[in-house]
Amino acid sequence: MNVRRRRISGIAVTAATALGLGTLSACSSDSSAAGNTDKFDVVASFYPMEYLAEQIGGDHVNVTTLTEPGQEPHDLELSAKQTAQMGEADAVLYLKSLQPAVDEAIAQSDVKTKIDAASLTKLEDHGNVEHDHDHGGEEHADEHAEEEHSEGGEHPLDPHVWLDPVKYAEIAEGVAKSFEKADPDHAADYRKNVEALTKKLGGLDTAFKDGLAKTDTKVFFTNHAAFGYLAERYGLTQEAINGLDPESEPSPARIKELQQEAKADGVTTVFYETLVSDKTAKTLAKDAGLKTDVLDPLEGITDKSKGEDYVGVMEANLKALETALGAK
Repeated sequence: MNVRRRRISGIAVTAATALGLGTLSACSSDSSAAGNTDKFDVVASFYPMEYLAEQIGGDHVNVTTLTEPGQEPHDLELSAKQTAQMGEADAVLYLKSLQPAVDEAIAQSDVKTKIDAASLTKLEDHGNVEHDHDHGGEEHADEHAEEEHSEGGEHPLDPHVWLDPVKYAEIAEGVAKSFEKADPDHAADYRKNVEALTKKLGGLDTAFKDGLAKTDTKVFFTNHAAFGYLAERYGLTQEAINGLDPESEPSPARIKELQQEAKADGVTTVFYETLVSDKTAKTLAKDAGLKTDVLDPLEGITDKSKGEDYVGVMEANLKALETALGAK
C-alpha cells in the first residue's frame, strides 16, 4: 500500500485537519508525498470526507485532503501538484457536484478506487430557496416553478448531505465497503470502525430528535442553504438568505421577504457560518431586530469552529438551534 504514517485519531486530527496535499498532515514527521508508503493512502476532497476516512480507516490509512482549513470548499481550485498526487493515492473520496474542480480532476485521474459519496445515499432537490417558501406566496412560487420548467431547467440536487447524521451514516457504510474491497487485509478493522462510527452518528441523530422535538418555532434563517437535509430530518424549515452558493448576493426583495417571515414565524436568530462573510446576515439581523449566531455547515474545521471534529461541531449546532428555536 502507499500511505506514510500512523494517523492521529479522528478527534485529534480535526484540530489541525486538512492541511492540504502540499503540507499533508499536522503531525507528520516526514514530508513524503501521497503514495510510496506502506499504508492505504486516501485523498479526501474536503473535511466531511476526511473525517469519514479517518474514522473508518483508523491506523491503516493515511488521509490527506484537497481543501485546506478555512478554505471555502465550493471555490476550490486544484494545483498541478495536488492533481498529480491524487493519481498516486490508493483511493480518492469525494462528493460529486460540490466541487467542480475536484470532479474534473478525478474524472481524468487513473486512481484505482474512486468513491463518490453522492452515490452512497440519495441526494434530494430542496428547491430554489429564494422562491419556494409559501407564506401567502404560493402564486409567486408557482409562477417561478412554471418559469423554471419552461426554460427546461431543474434545481440542482443539494450536496450538503453530511449535515443529516442518518444519511452521513449511510455514506459511511458505503465508504467502509469500498475500503474493505480495496484493502482486504484490513477489512475486519474497517468493519469494526464503521460500526463504531455509525453508532456515534446514531447517538447524534437521537440527540437532535429529542432536542428539537418541542420548540416555539420550526423556522430558522441561515446564510446559505446548507441545512436542507438537517431541516427535513428534524421537521424544521430552513430559510436561506442566499441559495446553495454561499457567495451569492440576495435580492432586496428577498431581504424584505425574510424580514416579514421573521415576524410571521417567530424567528429570533439569523445564523451565519465561519467560512463565509457574515455581513449580509448581520445586516438582516440588525434591520429586523434579530440576534445572530453561528450554525456551522462543517465544510472545514478551523480554530473558530465550536468543536474539534464533526460530532463536536454538530453538538454545538444542536445547542444553537435549541436556543434559537426555543426548545422546551
